[in-house]
Amino acid sequence: MSKLQKTAGASRKRRQKGREPELTPSAKENPAKVNPGKANPAAQRREWFRHVMRQDRFKASALFAGFGLFLLAVSQLFTHDYGFTELGALFTFSVYDLVLAMLGMAVGVAMMEKRRQMALAIGIFLAVLLPMLLFFDGIFTLIREGGLDEILYLVAPVAVAASGISLWLPGKWRDRAVYCAAALVAFSFSLFLGLDDFGVGIAAFATASVLSALWIILAPAFLLRCFKGAWLVIPARIVGSWLIVIAVIVTVSLYVPLPIKAQPPLDLNGETPSAPGMTEDPALQDKGAYGTLQSDGAMQGDEEDAPQGDAPSIFEGLKTPKIGP
Repeated sequence: MSKLQKTAGASRKRRQKGREPELTPSAKENPAKVNPGKANPAAQRREWFRHVMRQDRFKASALFAGFGLFLLAVSQLFTHDYGFTELGALFTFSVYDLVLAMLGMAVGVAMMEKRRQMALAIGIFLAVLLPMLLFFDGIFTLIREGGLDEILYLVAPVAVAASGISLWLPGKWRDRAVYCAAALVAFSFSLFLGLDDFGVGIAAFATASVLSALWIILAPAFLLRCFKGAWLVIPARIVGSWLIVIAVIVTVSLYVPLPIKAQPPLDLNGETPSAPGMTEDPALQDKGAYGTLQSDGAMQGDEEDAPQGDAPSIFEGLKTPKIGP
């Protein structure tokens, strides 16, 4: 090809660059395929949602979330004996304020740009939680000796507030705040789990609790990550506002004293005066509902009915399983 022909071809391309492309019959019927900006935004949004829901990663995320919900429904709908594994999984849901903090953390994780940032947030959560559970007795002893046991009740509200505040921050600041919230949520959850009656003494209980917490974080995060976009900013801030309000309510409730039920005044003889116009059964006045307690602790009025000797206790045949090492 000569140099003149190349120059003519380049000039022809420059002249055709600003022309509108010719529409095919199918494109004329559906202009959105040629110029999506002029199509109906609602129709575009529906098409985008359908496109995301057809992807394999959305199907896998929905299957992961649905499997956990199925196990939870089976556990609550059918009457059966609970094992330690099932009790551990349900224990996580009983700590409702930390469950809300985990959901806020899930929203923050879903909004991260890269997968390695998401993996780092989960890694920080486990890096704080697992050592606390493995060495809980020693760590908690150090906490008590350091005088921090008097303010441990504030850890859960602070974790909820940190999770909510992180959703209000933009960009990299939000990611860093999510890392801090993950550490606080893990520390608070380890205290609830370690101080439970079963706690870290039963491996199945503790393992199921940790797996349940991971499911609460990862299931919403995977689903929201499939629809990641700028539209998540406003819903995330709404969720963050609610978490901050809940943290404030929980903190205030810790300082408000509980109402004390007023007791009727006692006279000098130690008897409660009866209301005017009310009479008592003479039998109950003499012996009370279960007899009259003497100064030595014996009950009057039932000596003739009391069995001779020591009666066997109904609890003798029961054995409490040993919990812990």
